[in-house]
Amino acid sequence: MSNNLENSKRESITSGGGRRQYRECENLQTISPEHHPPAKRHRMNAVKAEAPQEEKRANFSALGNSNGQATLLKMPTNNLAAKPGDIKKLVIKNFKSKPVLPENYQERTWEKLEKAVVAIQTSKPIAYSLEELYQAVENLCSHKMDAQLYSKLYALTEAHVKANIEPFLADPMDKLVYLKNMNACWQSHCQLMIMIRSIFLYLDRTYVLQNPTVHSIWDMGLDLFRKHIALNVLVQKRTVDGLLILIEKERTGDSVDRTLLKNLLRMLSDLQIYQLAFEDKFLIATRQLYQAEGQRMMQELDVPEYLLHADKRLAEENERLLHYLDPSTKPQLIYTVEKQLLSEHLTGILQKGLDALLEENRIGDLQLLYSLFSRVKNGTVELCATFNQYIKKKGRTIVIDPEKDKSLVQDLLDFKDKNDNIVNSCFEHNDKFVNSLREAFEFFINQRANKPAELIAKYVDLKLRAGNKEATEEELEQILDKIMVLFRFIHGKDVFEAFYKKDLAKRLLVGKSASVDAEKSMLSKLKQECGGGFTSKLEGMFKDMELSKDINIAFRQHLVGQEKDYNTSIDLTVNILTMGYWPTYPIMDVTMPPQLVALQGLFSKFYLAKHSGRKLQWQPTLGHCVLKAVFDQGPKDLLVSLFQALVLLHFNQKDTLAFEELKSISNIEDGELRRTLQSLACGKARVITKIPKGREIEDGDKFQFNNEFTNKLFRIKINQIQMKETTEEQKATEERVYQDRQYQIDAAIVRIMKMRKTLSHNLLISELYKQLTFPVKPADLKKRIESLIDRDYMERDKDNQNQYNYVA
Repeated sequence: MSNNLENSKRESITSGGGRRQYRECENLQTISPEHHPPAKRHRMNAVKAEAPQEEKRANFSALGNSNGQATLLKMPTNNLAAKPGDIKKLVIKNFKSKPVLPENYQERTWEKLEKAVVAIQTSKPIAYSLEELYQAVENLCSHKMDAQLYSKLYALTEAHVKANIEPFLADPMDKLVYLKNMNACWQSHCQLMIMIRSIFLYLDRTYVLQNPTVHSIWDMGLDLFRKHIALNVLVQKRTVDGLLILIEKERTGDSVDRTLLKNLLRMLSDLQIYQLAFEDKFLIATRQLYQAEGQRMMQELDVPEYLLHADKRLAEENERLLHYLDPSTKPQLIYTVEKQLLSEHLTGILQKGLDALLEENRIGDLQLLYSLFSRVKNGTVELCATFNQYIKKKGRTIVIDPEKDKSLVQDLLDFKDKNDNIVNSCFEHNDKFVNSLREAFEFFINQRANKPAELIAKYVDLKLRAGNKEATEEELEQILDKIMVLFRFIHGKDVFEAFYKKDLAKRLLVGKSASVDAEKSMLSKLKQECGGGFTSKLEGMFKDMELSKDINIAFRQHLVGQEKDYNTSIDLTVNILTMGYWPTYPIMDVTMPPQLVALQGLFSKFYLAKHSGRKLQWQPTLGHCVLKAVFDQGPKDLLVSLFQALVLLHFNQKDTLAFEELKSISNIEDGELRRTLQSLACGKARVITKIPKGREIEDGDKFQFNNEFTNKLFRIKINQIQMKETTEEQKATEERVYQDRQYQIDAAIVRIMKMRKTLSHNLLISELYKQLTFPVKPADLKKRIESLIDRDYMERDKDNQNQYNYVA
């Protein structure tokens, strides 16, 4: 068959009226044979030569060539009667010669196509059907005229594009009108190229595909528009300047035609000159605008307002990217805005407003600050560093001022809670900020040696006392957890241990502990944090209290079994304290009532009989009693210390006693006696009266039992006036800590030297810093080294004075 028949596959005839329909589909459609055009019907009839329907004969008149007949080879008639299953072969032969086009067909066809293209370009009606034009293009391409056809179409399109540039080179017009005209020109060009391509589609799909160096019809149109219009220096400048002016107007708050911007920027992108012609200039204009704006706004606005402005600007630029800018512009555009509004002003923003935002707990503003700083290089690093400086500065003001000691721990807890909340909710629990907060707390809390550790221990004592009913067990547990966070920061943990042990002893001995569970929970936390060695003595105190309960039960049973009639009206409870576990208390030899002396003797005899070789030493300073007192208004139970009881018992023999007389008969130390009398005569529950009246106890004062004492309660606790802990007791505790540290340093030095045998001074100091858990100065270490040399534990090397040798 001829080629033109092989490629004729885009037309069909409807069965209703025989009207031709234009199809642009690529694949053959399956239709009934009678609907095929004559050329195709010939081919199908040739295939069906064996069918008996002789009335449907092939019509070859459409070929226009009498010589171009297909030779049809019919099977012999006797084959028609062949047995079923026999193979029937059909042979189809090509035409002997190809059909030829009429004379001047190319010229007449191009004239027809040219008229159609010009009509499209001038927006006039086309005189021919699209199917006819399409078939004409197909026929020319099939007869090797595709190159000439493409060349003529190129020249025709180029002439039209060149004619369109004239209005854009005329005298300058209004920028907006100019942009609208350019958009109209571009849209028109795209539409006509789509229509032209639909006519020349066969050319596009055969000739262009077979020649890689030739542009498709669409790309040819773009190339011509780019070459003759878009790349014209004057046209390009006026178009880009107009676009930049429109964008600048929008940035200053004016309303602009975003559709126009979108179309023209899409045009530049389609023409592949977006970056060269527009993007670079746009980014320069953006940088200049925001550079000036950033500097001006930093002067005019407070930090929260400036952050809102920067965030708004970034949102606006993202919106422009969404509506009309090319997506490829996004990285550089956003980087430019961030650089000019944020990166260039990181230090200024932080110095100007971060402290105020943190101080006022501006959660929303801090969240925005972190969000914006996370976008720029080194933003979070600088924010973290400034945050760290603020914590150290603010925390140091809390710790250093002695006047704030009473509220120091609570202030630290509140400060920690506040900043934890900021780190979690504003800084997204960033590990850098978490670690920075921890480092800052550890730094400032140790700026004042020992005192924070002491105050934290006292705060724990306050929370664990029975008198503290302000928190439930769950709340108390939460408070203890927070206390442990502060405890981790302090370096002088041995100071905390000393004061905690002293306060724990009072709580256990006086029965002031709020909850045994809470006490053991705190002990467990300390053990988990510092190890068993840290809490061994504290655990020993609890063991002593448990053993003492069993001993007292056994002692009472022992008294019941005695034949002698002992005074059983006094209920004696004794706590046996292991000296190594408990704090050291001053020994006072006071005059005890005979009844108590007798009971003490009985207990000593009972205990030593069971535990031979041990020594008991009574501690009157820790004792407390319940006295039954009778007043004019009725009997009362008085809960008093042992010293208060000794004073009150003397009023059984005499109603009025002088200070000197009480001192002589009780043998209580002067200062302790004055505090005891002050609590009885000058406190809230005045069971004795002082003569003359006054707050201070002076020599010569007299005291009288107050029969007229009244109180709505039957059981009354009379608090002992506490000795101010800032003096002797506090100094004694600190001295014990200092002494313990010296022992630990000595032990560490001997342990290191015993293992190493020979070591230089610097290496020894370095090893000591690794092993010691408390802060220590090099001078203190040097003193302990000298002390050990004097005691012959080690010696200086004879050849090198900076080296030490262990003495076995």
